[in-house]
Amino acid sequence: MKKTILLAIAAGFTLASQAQAHDAWLLPSTTVLSDTTQWVTVDAGMSTGPFISNHAAMGVDGIQVQAPDGSMGAIENVARTRYRTVFDVKIDKPGTWRIGTNANSVSGTFTVDGERWRVGRGRPGMAGNFVATADEIPANATDIELVQTSSRNEFFVTAGEPTESAFAPTNSGLEMVPVTLPTDLVANEPGQFRFLIDGQPAAGLSVTVIPNGQRFHETDHAQELTTDADGVVTVSWPVAGFYWLNTTATDNKPSDARAKERRMSYTATLEVAAP
Repeated sequence: MKKTILLAIAAGFTLASQAQAHDAWLLPSTTVLSDTTQWVTVDAGMSTGPFISNHAAMGVDGIQVQAPDGSMGAIENVARTRYRTVFDVKIDKPGTWRIGTNANSVSGTFTVDGERWRVGRGRPGMAGNFVATADEIPANATDIELVQTSSRNEFFVTAGEPTESAFAPTNSGLEMVPVTLPTDLVANEPGQFRFLIDGQPAAGLSVTVIPNGQRFHETDHAQELTTDADGVVTVSWPVAGFYWLNTTATDNKPSDARAKERRMSYTATLEVAAP
């Protein structure tokens, strides 16, 4: 998603050839297992295009593993290389698992005694004055300009028969509720996904869909689609394999009263089987 992992979120996206500098992605070894007590290995990176290890490894401290019964699992065997992080997830319960990140933050700027400050940790070596969170803004600050950002980046794994508990919406922010189960996608059948903002259908969202291995295809199979009045987008699958799906939205309805704007991003990795 056109994000610096999950904290700075762009207002809009275009197709792969027009993409922003670095996309964050999760690439599991598989999303469909015949039974339990198996493992899924995941690559996580940030790059100039989804699933291309050419920029930086993705931090995985915020990865959440939700089992079908609602309990929380954990990632294991984490290894960080130059361009990607690798970790394992033990799938030991039947049903559909939800694995990924769900980040929320408030960032922006303010002034104290004529000096400009930023909310956020910044990058190592970056010049300027910073506070880590908006809670640290001093009482005498002026010219406060804050934005609330939220971002999901996730995939689903089904062991045995699929279950639907992983798709229950929280009715907060930008979410995806599948019409077609994400672990039941086939290349010769379109998939449908419903997007919600605060529990309501999100019509008119631009949805970017990019396949893995696009640099090896004669044709760029990236798609730019739009949700209908019910917040539903229908996706065709030109080839089997993994796909990166992303959408963003911006409004003036932040849940944090200190912010003037809300920027939301949703990303999913989907596996599409051959017919």
